[in-house]
Amino acid sequence: MFELRKLPYTKDSMGDFLSPVTFDFHYGKHHQTYITNLNNLIEGTEFSNSELFDIVTKSKAGLFNNAAQVYNHDFYWDCIAPKQTQMSLDFEEAIKRDFGSLESFKEIYLKTATTLFGSGWCWLVYDKVSGKLEIVQTSNAATPITEGKIPVLVVDVWEHAYYVDHKNARATYLEKFYNHINWDFVSKAYEWAQKEGINSVRFYMNDLHKKS
Repeated sequence: MFELRKLPYTKDSMGDFLSPVTFDFHYGKHHQTYITNLNNLIEGTEFSNSELFDIVTKSKAGLFNNAAQVYNHDFYWDCIAPKQTQMSLDFEEAIKRDFGSLESFKEIYLKTATTLFGSGWCWLVYDKVSGKLEIVQTSNAATPITEGKIPVLVVDVWEHAYYVDHKNARATYLEKFYNHINWDFVSKAYEWAQKEGINSVRFYMNDLHKKS
């Protein structure tokens, strides 16, 4: 059985970015529901003893939606922190190489997240083939790992991620998100993406979800 991962911070640590009420609903209810649904859907199927990575990359329809949303949310929680941390020099150089400057990256990333129509996610991914970082949008539960892209940063732009605190002001939420990015985690995700490719995602999932 899969279990809801623990948050790496307290739910009252994000100031005016995310309130405890948002965590109660987004983490305590939405994320938990995906876990519960996933456990129910895999029972008695070929995926009953599978790793989360294999379920996400091999399943379809409702099973995929719930499994992918477990991972998407797991990763999102690690991409934010009570206070913005420092990015590594290697990652900073990669951002400047692929986007021109840190300022340019921020502008492009936030614009891409703001303009995503409907519910979904805005990712920064590493393409192992090209060796470059890319910004991609996915809708609903879709996740870049099904395309072989390796996430290093994500923001949740489903309305339930920000409506309690920011109503329909997605741009305000995103600006505050940027000030709470856990660059230390993102830098390490980039480092592992370069070293291990898509397997770094499997390792990440298995570290959070040791089957019980």
